[in-house]
Amino acid sequence: MQLAANLSWMYPDLDWARRFEAAARDGFAAVEILLPYDEPADWYAQRLRANGLELALLNTPVSPGTGKLGLAAIPGAEDEFRRCLARARSVAQATGCRRIHVMAGYVAGLDRSACSAVLLSNLGLALELAARDDLVLTLEALNRTDMPGYFYHLPAQAIEIARHFDSPHLRVQFDFFHCDRESLDLQEEVRAAAPWIGHVQIAGAPGRHEPDLSQSGLLEAVAALPGLGYDSWIGCEYRPLTTAAKGLSWCEPLRRRGMLR
Repeated sequence: MQLAANLSWMYPDLDWARRFEAAARDGFAAVEILLPYDEPADWYAQRLRANGLELALLNTPVSPGTGKLGLAAIPGAEDEFRRCLARARSVAQATGCRRIHVMAGYVAGLDRSACSAVLLSNLGLALELAARDDLVLTLEALNRTDMPGYFYHLPAQAIEIARHFDSPHLRVQFDFFHCDRESLDLQEEVRAAAPWIGHVQIAGAPGRHEPDLSQSGLLEAVAALPGLGYDSWIGCEYRPLTTAAKGLSWCEPLRRRGMLR
């Protein structure tokens, strides 16, 4: 496994061009960008190439109002979702990114069954395009404390949708932070999700700073991933307490176990 720096979280004091440089200097080979849409797709591609970085993950665009956490499960927003998906695919094509997190959306006050039907319909279309582009779409459960009203808050809910389609192009984005915030057993959850995991993210709960691997059985849960068949990126989706470079000592227990390349 390897760590990927989340540029949207880890280098908030730097302008965007310098964030790529900082991640490379800190030893990362890949990065995540939540919403790479403020600049043309080629702008991101050029900076990735200049710094020898891979883009491991991006999110589908969000919009103000109901779509602030995505649009895939929002009734009546199907056309806008398709436009957002096209933007994400364009960035993926330009940068070589192979994973797109499809944001389901804020559904508080909406009819749950209608949202579910729209999500399945939108994902059906999206998966046809993902197969054509050889992309993996990911679904992530967001905890109810920090992201109230999101369509799903438990990994099992995202797994159910992935199981429905049973496609190699649809996987679960497993985030230890959100599981911890839901007071879930991390080792049990990662074992249950293992066949469906397509990307992993980590942060320390509750403050979303560097992870403390001594808490909540986090070290054992992360260390279990290779044995469960996961050997890809772990996205560092956290806000450093000081600087990104100074905070990277959190992963030393994983290095000592030979868990990180």
